[in-house]
Amino acid sequence: MNSKRNLDRDNLDFGNESIPELFRQLFFPTLIGMVFNALLTIIDGIFVGHGVGANGIAAVNIVAPLFMVVTGLGLMFGIGASVIASIRLANKEIKAANIILTQAFLVGISIVVIISIPCLLAPESVVRMLGSSDVLLSNTIDYLLWLLPGMVFLLIECVGMMLIRLDGSPRYAMWCNIVAATFNIALDYVLVFPLRMGVAGAALATSVSCALGGIMILVYFIGYSNTLKFYRLKASVTSMLLTLRNTWYMAKIGFATFLTEIAMSVMMLTGNYVFIGALGENGVAAFSIACYLFPVIFSMSNAVAQAAQPIISFNYGAGDMKRVSKSLNTSLTAALICGIIVTAIVAIGAKPIIYMFLSPASGAFAIACEGLPKFALCGIFFALNIAMIGYYQSLEQSVRATIFTLLRGIVFIVPLFLWLPHLLGTDGMWLAIPASELMTLIVIAFDFIASHHHKKVAVSS
Repeated sequence: MNSKRNLDRDNLDFGNESIPELFRQLFFPTLIGMVFNALLTIIDGIFVGHGVGANGIAAVNIVAPLFMVVTGLGLMFGIGASVIASIRLANKEIKAANIILTQAFLVGISIVVIISIPCLLAPESVVRMLGSSDVLLSNTIDYLLWLLPGMVFLLIECVGMMLIRLDGSPRYAMWCNIVAATFNIALDYVLVFPLRMGVAGAALATSVSCALGGIMILVYFIGYSNTLKFYRLKASVTSMLLTLRNTWYMAKIGFATFLTEIAMSVMMLTGNYVFIGALGENGVAAFSIACYLFPVIFSMSNAVAQAAQPIISFNYGAGDMKRVSKSLNTSLTAALICGIIVTAIVAIGAKPIIYMFLSPASGAFAIACEGLPKFALCGIFFALNIAMIGYYQSLEQSVRATIFTLLRGIVFIVPLFLWLPHLLGTDGMWLAIPASELMTLIVIAFDFIASHHHKKVAVSS
């Protein structure tokens, strides 16, 4: 093979190589890449917090759900396409895998363009719907309008990450994230401080960084991919119907991941309303710190699920359930370790973390110091939940994955946000998210035990 085409390729053998070794080769590049990707949002918060102040950081948090919706769409199509393509590759159906890849990109881009139209035409209405107050209005509109140009590229990056790993190049996927995040750091500093563009500068830095990551993805599939490549789709009724069918199938498999991002948006929206109602703009700014950290918690947990996904899907497609089971055990062990590490870091290092975002003189600083260690409890439960949801997605059990995501992200979290503050005061606001994750984990554990007991009974009879 031409050395040019050997770009960071790891030549992974999903069907025969040791499961722990396969997982290691996928996990660490995925983890590093995803943490750097999460830095896109965190860096915005740090620079805006010190360059604009608490109102600036609150404004970014108001618009953040839009960023998360686009990320969710990208991950939905990326995971859906990766699961289907994994199974196709296990059955040597390379053309079908390439068609799936192409459809995932085209449909995802089309949806993001549609979402962007009302944001461009009526930005004030959009940010008010997201929970902006009059005080935050100017900053939220600026952040929204400068963020929009990068959203298509964010979609491309999220879809591409999954498929590049499946193509055997997890290190290239990692570098796409690292390069984009590094540029974001430099641009954030220049645009927020020397050029004094405020939240608009932070949003522009994010857009440019997303564009860079998206272009790197496109370059890979156009000139450097191994097996997976773009495929020219026919402009016929049959081709359009096939695209609709495959889009539905990809969305069905990946919907739980999209729902995870939507759930985080719901969490942020509900939390914004609860905190601003009880503690004003300082409350929202304090809650924003938790919202900035949540993508990092999600990235570590999702790295576990994404590293396990191609291994599980490939061996599921090949009918080797022993390797599937071993992959699940490896995934859960890694999730537990990551969850403990995240919880310990956030709980113990709460004050230094908050100091990165806010001045101690800010009224939001004390509120965040009091609440962040309580919020940190969600780390362990969240990591295990995401690992199990990813497992069910990899086995095409989309209904289970979707139900569990709905439980943790909407069904439990919204009532807990509204009820726990009445029971526990301000502590209840911070404990709503950990309580929701714990309740979901209990449900998942009971379901898993019950389903495996049923299978054993069925086999023995």
